[in-house]
Amino acid sequence: MLSLFAFVGLAQAAKPADNALAQGARDGNAPAWAIAVVSPTGWTRDCCTYAKAIGVDAVLYQGEWTGKPQRVMVLNVTPRRLSTLGMEVQADRKHFLQADPAAKVTGLTVKHPVMPCEATVYQGSDHVDDVVVFCDPGKDSGIRLSWSMTFDDADPLRRVLLDDFMQVVMASRYQRDVAAAAPAHGG
Repeated sequence: MLSLFAFVGLAQAAKPADNALAQGARDGNAPAWAIAVVSPTGWTRDCCTYAKAIGVDAVLYQGEWTGKPQRVMVLNVTPRRLSTLGMEVQADRKHFLQADPAAKVTGLTVKHPVMPCEATVYQGSDHVDDVVVFCDPGKDSGIRLSWSMTFDDADPLRRVLLDDFMQVVMASRYQRDVAAAAPAHGG
């Protein structure tokens, strides 16, 4: 986990994101939105096939889609339910620990260049780890977004996966009032 802490402290945002990975329509007071991100080389972007099938806004994966959660980056965009980002993170931690009381939980702040984000690393008693990052694009957005990825704790590519994951998190950009047409990214 120390390598993740080191990376988060040193992470630099990729070039400005200009391609939407996921989009949502206006919902009440929340304007239409898009989440744009520059994907790492070799990762497949999907909003509309596999992501829709598992009930999330978008996924990034390498190779063929297996349906297994390991090594898949997941984007969820939800309406703002709780008043602060910290409360959102605490609710997620509480839910996770109810499911796995023996899990080890480590939290950290992510220095995203344009929005506050907080990360949690869950080391499950099942030897499967999860990293979850919640970001808050601002009260006027009406949403919060989260990125997550699951991997086996002994995965030999763990460091590479975490580096790619944090690259995606740091490159994520909220865009307001974007028409909610299907993103043009081949997904």
